[in-house]
Amino acid sequence: MNDVRVLVVDDQPGFRAALRALLDRTPGFAIAGEAGTGEEGVEAAVLLDPDLVLMDVNLPGISGIDATRLITEGGTTGPIVVLVSTADEVDLPADARTCGAAAYRQKVVLTAEVLAATWRRHRPDREVPGPDPARSCRHRGPT
Repeated sequence: MNDVRVLVVDDQPGFRAALRALLDRTPGFAIAGEAGTGEEGVEAAVLLDPDLVLMDVNLPGISGIDATRLITEGGTTGPIVVLVSTADEVDLPADARTCGAAAYRQKVVLTAEVLAATWRRHRPDREVPGPDPARSCRHRGPT
């Protein structure tokens, strides 16, 4: 089984480093590359052909929403794009819901479990190792 190759697009070097560390310790995921602007993200998506793109909404140059639209236009053969931001989902611009992103996640809740669950939801045909959060809770009988 090949790792899910992830492109991280964010203008904050500290957040990119945090995601790099998260991916390094998440079984089944590997960093494919990084970009700091929307334009660089679109170019990297073409050159690196990642499986998953974690795209910040607010980027210098073109926004993450516009970059997502450029990456996903043309069909379903490209990467799955997940928008990330510090904002609540209800506070996102309306076009965030129609730009082709598969999901939205707040940066503060982006954990290994959330990453794996998001991947499983949108690519159930391509399993990643590790516990399935939906199956990790076991019913305990009376003690």
